[in-house]
Amino acid sequence: MFRDRQAAGALLARELSRYRVDKDAVVLAVPRGGLPVAGVLARELALKLDVILTKKIGHPDDPEFAIGAVSLTDESVDSALVARESISRDDIAWEIERLRASLHGRYRLYRGISGPLPVAGKTVILADDGAATGQTMLVAIDLLRRQGARKIVAALPVAPRSTVELLTKRADEMVCLLVPDDFTAISRFYTDFSQVSDEEALRFLKDARLDERRAETKEKRR
Repeated sequence: MFRDRQAAGALLARELSRYRVDKDAVVLAVPRGGLPVAGVLARELALKLDVILTKKIGHPDDPEFAIGAVSLTDESVDSALVARESISRDDIAWEIERLRASLHGRYRLYRGISGPLPVAGKTVILADDGAATGQTMLVAIDLLRRQGARKIVAALPVAPRSTVELLTKRADEMVCLLVPDDFTAISRFYTDFSQVSDEEALRFLKDARLDERRAETKEKRR
């Protein structure tokens, strides 16, 4: 059991201590629940923190059925599925534009007018508060690959064995603190798994920016 998400982040930081002050590494959080985990992780490792925002591209006839995913800067579409289902490319382009506009609105809430941290050539530590099926992490990993990330480290406090095995195949490194055989829900492994509000998520990002400024000021004074 983890006391809360921040406690889980501190434990993950111990496992990932080799990345401390690695100038070629960044921490990306899956919001909102991943931000308390990633916030502590970034602070303990003295790394920059950002969020990774993705949305699935739903099938025109069944929005819950994903045919791809979109991020702020990239998209991934299952071309074979699109061809098999005879889905219009114009419809997909329109949906990508709509979803990306939504993501930019969400990103402005979290990061203001600043753009996403560049990941090309970087080691990306991708963190969440846990994973059940792992689909959200898989989409993020695929998009980070397309954006040129040099190494992707999937960092989770808890996930079932099948999900860990799946993510191990897709990420360059997989770190999961608990791999229970009797996994039923992420919340079961936290004493406090209360919902993370936008205000709390913003606090972690603001704290991370302050830490970055302090580190930059300290570096300039050397």
